Amino acid sequence: MQEGLAHICLITASMTLVRAKIDQVIPRKRKGNIKQHEKGLQKFYDNVMQGILRHVNFDIVKCVLIASPGFVRDQFHEFMMQEAVKTDNKLLLDNKSKFLLIHASSGFKHSLREVLMDPAVTAKMADTKALGEVKALETFYTTLQTEPAKAFYGVKHVEAANESQAIETLLISDNLFRCQDVQERKRYVSLVDSVRDSGGDVKVFSSMHVSGEQLMQLTGVAAILRFPMPDLDDEDEREGSDSD
Repeated sequence: MQEGLAHICLITASMTLVRAKIDQVIPRKRKGNIKQHEKGLQKFYDNVMQGILRHVNFDIVKCVLIASPGFVRDQFHEFMMQEAVKTDNKLLLDNKSKFLLIHASSGFKHSLREVLMDPAVTAKMADTKALGEVKALETFYTTLQTEPAKAFYGVKHVEAANESQAIETLLISDNLFRCQDVQERKRYVSLVDSVRDSGGDVKVFSSMHVSGEQLMQLTGVAAILRFPMPDLDDEDEREGSDSD
């Protein structure tokens, strides 16, 4: 959330669902007339609280992350707990320990990725499947920066690495298995089977999850290798010069 904008999302093991978007104009603070601003904020916080009560099933949900820039999350959390005490809302009061306040750069959906990578959040989500995928993607990006010969994306590179049984972790989007072309689908299924057969770990990302959206920007298939393969890049350059 941020002032005037909030997204209520449910994050499951395989997808991120936006359940509600609260978008409200809050009057600016004006000298001598802060009341309108305060009123607008209270109304906004109340709408967000009602959204949480409507969409969050506390019997199932492990934790509720409230993420924002600045102090918006703290002010909202304080407002919600004061309202819960006033109205004797047992649901909120009994589940107070499930709320976790986290920094985010904005209230837009794309800030979810940074929220999910926060160490406090990863500790809370340690037993969920989504975390494994977020961590694998983060490891891939880190490897790409620090040891580029051990991280590749794009089906040609990944298949070439697999021929040498070099893949430690395969990252693949479930989108690729829904491809219209039967031969293409078979190609990806065979890649997954082959990596598993050679002892590699396979992470299938849901295209409906924020981490899956990130992977699709990298062609939908990527791999972290057991050992560096600088030749893969050279092959690519050779192919380029041959076509020239």
